[in-house]
Amino acid sequence: MHSDDPLAELVALLGRLPGIGERTATRLAYFVLSEDAAYAHALSGSLAALHERVRRCASCGNFTSSDRCRICTDARRDGAILCVVARVPDLVAIERAGNYRGRYHVLHALLAPLDGMSADRIDIAALAQRIRDEDVREVVLATPLSVEGEATALYVAQSLRSLPVRISRIASGIPHGGELEFADQVTLGRAFEGRKDL
Repeated sequence: MHSDDPLAELVALLGRLPGIGERTATRLAYFVLSEDAAYAHALSGSLAALHERVRRCASCGNFTSSDRCRICTDARRDGAILCVVARVPDLVAIERAGNYRGRYHVLHALLAPLDGMSADRIDIAALAQRIRDEDVREVVLATPLSVEGEATALYVAQSLRSLPVRISRIASGIPHGGELEFADQVTLGRAFEGRKDL
C-alpha cells in the first residue's frame, strides 16, 4: 500500500473490487474527495461495520442483518421449491426478474479443484437436512452456466438423488434480443434441448 499517499492507497483499495479498474477506482476516489468530509466518514463507517452488522441467514445463507432473511421469513413464499444458487448476487438477479416465488439455498462456493474449491467446501449435508425439515418437493439448480457451475450442479444433483425430491436445472439458451449467428455451439445446443411447445 501507499501509506504516504492516501489518495493512491484509496485507489489501490477500490481497484481490488470486482469490475473496478484503475481508471474507475481513480474516478471514485476523486468523487469521495470532492464530497464533504461527512460523506467520507459515513462511507468508511458503513464499510467498517459491514462484517459486524451483516451475516448469513441461518436458513438459506443469504446476507441479512438479522438471524433470518426477509425471503425466509416471508410466509407468501412457496417453501416446497428451493432454488440452489452459488452466490448471493445470483439470488439477487433471480429476485430482480420477479417470477420465482420459492425459497433459496446459497452454496457460497462452486467446484473448482484447480482453485482449491473441492466438494468438501459445499455443505451438502445442510442442504439435504433442509430439504427433509422443510418438506421440499423440488430443488432448482441455478448455478452459473460455466464449467464450474455445471460440475457443481451435477455434484449437488447426484448427492441428493437418494431424497424424494424433484431435481431440475434452469434452462439456458439464446438471450432475449440475441442474434443466433453470434451464439456459441453450447448455447445453441441448450436452446434446442430446452425448447417447449407454443
